[in-house]
This record gives sequence, C-alpha cells and structure tokens, in this order.
Amino acid sequence: MTMISVQQFCNHAVSTGAISDEDLLVLKREVLPEGLMSREDADLLIALERAVIGSDAFADFLVASVVDFAVWGTRPTGYIDRDVAAWLAASLSGREGPSPVGARIAMEIVREAQGSAESLMAFALEANRRIRDAVEPARMAFALAA
Repeated sequence: MTMISVQQFCNHAVSTGAISDEDLLVLKREVLPEGLMSREDADLLIALERAVIGSDAFADFLVASVVDFAVWGTRPTGYIDRDVAAWLAASLSGREGPSPVGARIAMEIVREAQGSAESLMAFALEANRRIRDAVEPARMAFALAA
C-alpha cells in the first residue's frame, strides 16, 4: 500500500477545491488509518476545512479526529492543559476566527475531556457565541408604550 501524507492529501484537495466522499475514504483508510498522530497533521486538516468545500461527513470526521487526538492522544490523557489549549485556540482561530466546524471542535473537546484549561473553555464558549450571533437574524427593536 502506498502511504499518502496529510500534506499530499491537502494539496490534492486544494487543487480540486473540494473534498469528495471518495477523498474522505482515502483519508480514513490510507492517510490516517490510525487517526491523527501529530499537531502538524491536525493543523493541516483544520486549515483545509477553511480552505475548501467539504461535506458534512468530512466535518464530522474532522471533529471526531481532533477531539480524539487532543483529549486521548496527548498527555496528560483525558485532560487539556494550558499548552494544548493554547495550540488548539491558535489553530482553530486561523486568521479570521474559528469556522463553525472549529467552534464545534472546541466545544466537543471541552465536553469530552475530563478537565480543560479555563482558557479553552472560554475560547469554546466565545467561538460558539460568535457563530450563533452571525447566523441569527438581527432582532428588530420596538419602542414600548409607557
């Protein structure tokens, strides 16, 4: 079996502008058969999600993979310390703040972990508030009669 790197997978997805269902199968079976193994690979996929059109299936895979890596694949297992929290906040924020998928990743990590650095909890709440506020239509204000 030929090993495809995460970088090669991302290059292909960027060149096509999308992640197809077939691409997702390749990612799961050939690129990451044992899940994410490094922050660098997680960073690449998080950036890829912002850069190309992906399916809901890709978003679900990305959320599950990053949560599994951050919570169970890093030390201390089951806990998000300040170092991991800082990395996650920086990676999920990108240049323009977290995407809806990034906000979802942050919230799911806080839910899954047995304990999280306070900074990640605050980041997750703020990211989800911003996403929610951006989606909700503006409320009309009416003057109340006295």
